[in-house]
Amino acid sequence: MSSTNIEKLNRFYDQFTGSDHVLIVINADPDSIASAMAVKRILWRRVTNVAISNINTITRPDNMAMIRLLDVTLIHLTKVEIHHYNKFIIIDSQPDHNEAFSNFEYTAIIDHHENSGTYAPFSDIRPEYGATASIMTEYLRAAKIKPSPKLATGLFYAIKTDTANFERKAINEDMRAFQFLFKHANVHLARKIEQVDLRLDFLSDFTKAINNYVISRNKIFVHLGPIENTDICVLIADFFMRFNLVTWSVVSGIYEDKLIIVVRNDGTRKDAGTLMAQKFGKFGSAGGHRSMARAEAQIKLLSDQTDVNDKNQLTKWIISQFENKPKRGKKS
Repeated sequence: MSSTNIEKLNRFYDQFTGSDHVLIVINADPDSIASAMAVKRILWRRVTNVAISNINTITRPDNMAMIRLLDVTLIHLTKVEIHHYNKFIIIDSQPDHNEAFSNFEYTAIIDHHENSGTYAPFSDIRPEYGATASIMTEYLRAAKIKPSPKLATGLFYAIKTDTANFERKAINEDMRAFQFLFKHANVHLARKIEQVDLRLDFLSDFTKAINNYVISRNKIFVHLGPIENTDICVLIADFFMRFNLVTWSVVSGIYEDKLIIVVRNDGTRKDAGTLMAQKFGKFGSAGGHRSMARAEAQIKLLSDQTDVNDKNQLTKWIISQFENKPKRGKKS
């Protein structure tokens, strides 16, 4: 094991004492959940107690299955008695990534996203890594901790998810962590988590998408109208990418006061993240990776662009952001 990882682990340990009450704050997804599990294991018997708190509402079936099958205890931030804790850790995010993170002074930040420059007494940010779970696996190995089957399964699944089975950004360290975890993980349990990604109440949105998609130059577009869960856009975008000749999948819906647009592509053409940032960044948050991206545009900022209440007009406007000359209309 690299001496650098041992040094980082020891500096991490130096931030805590046996009397500390530690709260790990996450935006819950597979990588953050598994990484928080690893931090909790590393601090076991070194502090008085460790709890994990999520800032988001967990609705994705696979995330819910992961929490249930791996026996993870999460407390939503709104239900946490903050005064019970004196040390705070943020994992797989940074304080400026969400307003809910900004209420704490963090003792430690561990993340694999681009460094936003936020200070903490201990900070380990490695944007070259494909998953924070890979970093935490190195910490476990530096501590000479053999992960339990459930912890190894969580980290294993997190690396699979964040690297899209190594089809997205990943480095040799991600692969080494994955190989190490494979020896300790319950692969059948990981597969069970991975396959639980649908709910019966999603069927109506799938029906709507199948009956109302628009094809333009091998790109498929769907606007769902009002949605109750933004995850449905992700599931339908992934679903349409499974069809022959489809090179881009663009699925949108209106959630609360935002137009949510989720994009998938085959990764061989334009960078989806860059395109989304250019086209939709002025209306809200937008960006992502080469083959997968997302935008959350403020409805109030779109009034001079299109009529968001007219489904056909809004669909045509979205298509126009991807095509200069859209070919044809509805396919049903």
